[in-house]
Amino acid sequence: MKMIIALVVLVAVAAAAPVEEVVVVKSQENNNIGVDGYQYSYELSNGQNVQESGELRNVPGEDSPVIVVRGSFSYSDPITGKQYTVTYVADENGFQPSGEHIPA
Repeated sequence: MKMIIALVVLVAVAAAAPVEEVVVVKSQENNNIGVDGYQYSYELSNGQNVQESGELRNVPGEDSPVIVVRGSFSYSDPITGKQYTVTYVADENGFQPSGEHIPA
């Protein structure tokens, strides 16, 4: 009887153990020659996407050029499965994200 209870407990613990998701890189691009700017992007098998580019810009009132970054990233909510996308700009005015789920 003890053997059956131990077996049932073992099966219950194994069934309750979290299953780790294997995430694979579906595509990736990188263009960074180290002069004036860069671009990169990647897509993962779990629905995550990232795209970003940056360039140097001369801004009036600044002593040296500033880097201006534009990009977006997408991800899926692990509970609902809903896809969210955030688009952003980061420049001399700071980080400015936008997305339908971000309050204006």
